[in-house]
Amino acid sequence: MIHYKTKEEIELIRKSAQLVSATLEEVAKSIKPGMTTLEVDELAETFIRDHGAVPAFKNYKGFPASCCISVNEAVVHGILINM
Repeated sequence: MIHYKTKEEIELIRKSAQLVSATLEEVAKSIKPGMTTLEVDELAETFIRDHGAVPAFKNYKGFPASCCISVNEAVVHGILINM
């Protein structure tokens, strides 16, 4: 069955996508060599929460972070929180 989105639902999706884009831009401006994935995750989570949102991944089925971050050749979408 096809479920059509209402105009209100589409607007919420648009706002969410804009926040994701802004979060990625903010993290890209702040990221530096030597930062841990935990530091990058904290940057993203702070930005998301400062803009009135809640990170979707955080605590979903026990997922410990706000972002799915992989380093270099690591498996994509793994949980890698360097402390």
